[in-house]
Amino acid sequence: MSTWNKKDLVGLDALTAEEITHLLDTAMAFKGVGERNLKKVPALRGKTLVNFFVEPSTRTRTSFEIAAMRLSADVVNITATASSLQKGETLKDTALNLQALRADIIVLRHSSPGSSNFLSERLNSSIINAGDGAHEHPTQGLLDIFTIREKFGRIEGLNVAIIGDILFSRVARSNIFGLLKLGANVTLVGPSTLVPKRFEKLGVKVRHHIDDILESADVVNLLRIQHERQRKEYFPGLGEYISLFGLTKLRAARLSPSCLIMHPGPINRGVEIDSDVADSSQSVILDQVTNGIAVRMAVLYSCAGGAGIPA
Repeated sequence: MSTWNKKDLVGLDALTAEEITHLLDTAMAFKGVGERNLKKVPALRGKTLVNFFVEPSTRTRTSFEIAAMRLSADVVNITATASSLQKGETLKDTALNLQALRADIIVLRHSSPGSSNFLSERLNSSIINAGDGAHEHPTQGLLDIFTIREKFGRIEGLNVAIIGDILFSRVARSNIFGLLKLGANVTLVGPSTLVPKRFEKLGVKVRHHIDDILESADVVNLLRIQHERQRKEYFPGLGEYISLFGLTKLRAARLSPSCLIMHPGPINRGVEIDSDVADSSQSVILDQVTNGIAVRMAVLYSCAGGAGIPA
């Protein structure tokens, strides 16, 4: 029996472990579609998806578009500069007009935290959060967790270190919520200005030295510095950040041979991760991109009313 009965996905914080597992299992069922010669199933034939991206995106928007096309949905892409938001129309009115045009699913990326939840409470269309400010990015969290589970066969008991700009990262929050609910041990690593102790209230550990976690980590997930959301400097400079928190070749050599190296992208090579390390055999960065399509297929299928896990 399906454990999913929601029309929206606004965050992983609001989901149960069973609901997260259902989406992961559904994604696994869909992953094989991308390995066929004919990469398409009729699961959402006749449905219309609108990618409404008020913030710029390459990977996420393209991934949702490919996912929807593989499900046989019709796809329309809208950016802020090409919408009536430029003329002063409110987000609510723009979304209501999209609904009036019979959009079944609206994938929203917006700079304001809570924007997806705001629309989900006011529209009958399904709302999928593709990132709302520094709040959550649930499909990125799901694809990261999917990749870890695919490699290890489980999440429970694994030691996952998330390194970098946690304070401004929506990816970090979705990872934290999902990983903790599935039983992982999560440690946040970064400068005290970007990884304040208050995060410990979520049930994670906080460390301010990357060298503290290298030998014990099963997974290291590196995040870039979110300069676009910062209004002041949170560390003296990139040189100091690299020396204290960058995953250099010397540091990577201290990782367990089975440790996964992850990054949600875009990568700043030579800053949070050395270029050779990003391309190493332990890196699953491109696997994350591939898995993102299957995960987003699962989310679109489930929120659009798909019954159970597809065979």
